[in-house]
Amino acid sequence: METTAVETAVEASAFTFWTFILDVFAIFVFILWFWLIITIMIDLFRRHDISGFGKVIWAIFLVLLPFLGVFAYVLTQSSGMAERNQTQAKQARDELRGIVGFSVSDELDKLAKLKASGTLTEAEYSKLRAKLLR
Repeated sequence: METTAVETAVEASAFTFWTFILDVFAIFVFILWFWLIITIMIDLFRRHDISGFGKVIWAIFLVLLPFLGVFAYVLTQSSGMAERNQTQAKQARDELRGIVGFSVSDELDKLAKLKASGTLTEAEYSKLRAKLLR
């Protein structure tokens, strides 16, 4: 019995476990790259330390040569990205505390009451107090 060209092509493109794993990996890499592009664009346009011209050059570089642009930005600007993210997280936390009404003195009073009632040990109290006063 001879196999036709169509049957041979169907057998060659059969769905196997390894093709599934390769497809999942390719999708993962695409999502990761897309996430990096979005993260870099967000960081780029939130920056205050470079001019608008510098932002435009980076944006053009990221659009025209996306893979090279992502790698270049991450290699050259990664430490600044981390610092800007930490600064923004601290600023957001402080704004939330202002809205909610968080007060360090209120928290210190609560800690003192917990210590007086025996719920907290001296070491736990000292650790939590130092964390609040940072």
